[in-house]
Amino acid sequence: MTLRGAYTALVTPFTADGSAVELDRLADNIRYQAACGVAGVVPCGTTGEAPTLTDQEHRVVVEKTVEIARPAGLTVIAGAGSNNTAHAVHLHRFAQAAGADAALHVCPYYNKPNQEGLYRHFMMIADSCGLPVVLYNVPGRTGVRLTADTIVRLARHPAITAIKDATGSVDLAAEIAIRTQLVLLSGDDPLTLPIAAVGGVGVISVVSNIVPDKVASLCRAILDGDWSEARVLHGNLLALSRGLLTMDTNPIPIKTAMAILGRDTGAMRLPLCEPDPKARQAVADLLRAANVASSCLPVKPVMAPD
Repeated sequence: MTLRGAYTALVTPFTADGSAVELDRLADNIRYQAACGVAGVVPCGTTGEAPTLTDQEHRVVVEKTVEIARPAGLTVIAGAGSNNTAHAVHLHRFAQAAGADAALHVCPYYNKPNQEGLYRHFMMIADSCGLPVVLYNVPGRTGVRLTADTIVRLARHPAITAIKDATGSVDLAAEIAIRTQLVLLSGDDPLTLPIAAVGGVGVISVVSNIVPDKVASLCRAILDGDWSEARVLHGNLLALSRGLLTMDTNPIPIKTAMAILGRDTGAMRLPLCEPDPKARQAVADLLRAANVASSCLPVKPVMAPD
């Protein structure tokens, strides 16, 4: 398996009251992603509000994603992270049984393990079955980060094949590319092009939930070595990417954007909640400025906030 290109970090669609997963809407979004040219999808990650899913919901979301994505030619990287190593192993084995192509594993959050603890955590996951592991380095969420030296140690395991770098450090991304053979994917939409300049080959993207064609085009330009086109596409996406990832905690802005576009209820589960009317208006303004409603498939018109 080779991971290259745009992978959408899927939102988990909920009913309007947030009580249940809307599997039909999930299936529609996956088909939309496939039609717009992304390489794959990532269910049950940060954007998918994985910490609020029950184990049963987690299983159903991964199974439905594989069911819809596989016939559409999409790679599935299933979120399987946990701050309980035994639970992460359980989710990893389930992802393999469900037919995922790889599993995404975040650094254990809240526990704040040292580097040896992180190394042992990921090694136990990698040793548990043959499913490829994608490391997920996102200290802003977890309170701890993998160092370059620990990543180099982990990269020696044949099942640890890729890393999603959401540290915000292009220097670290460059060091990973120099010192390992791991597939390097950006975990931060505004840094897709800068990380590609030092060895990245794609992105696990939040904004591709609403503009998959544009993110896929950026990745294709990068992989084709067309840096002039990549700079143009990066510039076109930058304001939207920055806005949707900085104005509130992900996935609040992206779910709000999808609700405005008629692609999601916008419902989240506590402790996340909807933005205030001013923030919702700011999201609507971002969408209009980026001409998002003219993306690759017809969508409902952008609606004004209530």
